[in-house]
Amino acid sequence: MEIKDTYKTINISGKEALFKDRNSKFFGYTFPITTEEEAKLAIADLKKRHHAARHWCYAWRIGTENSKYRINDDGEPSNSAGQPIYRQIQSFEVTNILIVVVRYFGGVKLGVGGLINAYKTAAQLALEASEIVEKTSTIDFVIIFEYKDMNKVMRIIKEHTIDITKQNLELNCKIHISVRKKFASKIKDIFSTLYGIEVRKI
Repeated sequence: MEIKDTYKTINISGKEALFKDRNSKFFGYTFPITTEEEAKLAIADLKKRHHAARHWCYAWRIGTENSKYRINDDGEPSNSAGQPIYRQIQSFEVTNILIVVVRYFGGVKLGVGGLINAYKTAAQLALEASEIVEKTSTIDFVIIFEYKDMNKVMRIIKEHTIDITKQNLELNCKIHISVRKKFASKIKDIFSTLYGIEVRKI
């Protein structure tokens, strides 16, 4: 079975999207995130920009394999805002992303069905206004060896077009490499069979 090592995400925040329903305005925003802290900062920033709004509802997902997510209705009826936003994240198959929909109340209640549609549509428009990119999952290793084994190590790195992320080439050498996930165990095995060379997953 082939290991899936690609995922979809965004590199930069998308353009603001706007959906209107019976005088209520729903502004949709996307943000690239890799931590919950980044999500909190982005939400806090939007609250400053839209301080007169009524609700700042959101959903985010972080990670590729064991991804975690959070949804927040921010005072709207239960599951009428955060859940529809999160469903769009699932529908577009993206991760490492935060979507916030900011609502200005227009004086007319939309009902739960109307809210679900509004938050879903604003999230969808925000995703459509974002540039979704495909990225590759990698695994990082450190190779530890003596200077005399340099040629052996560098030959393997060159043969397999491996990315070096950091290196310290003194008497005891350390090279940090980043390997595409689907090739990681193969590359680790190659280095492990070489005498006097240690390879560790970071």
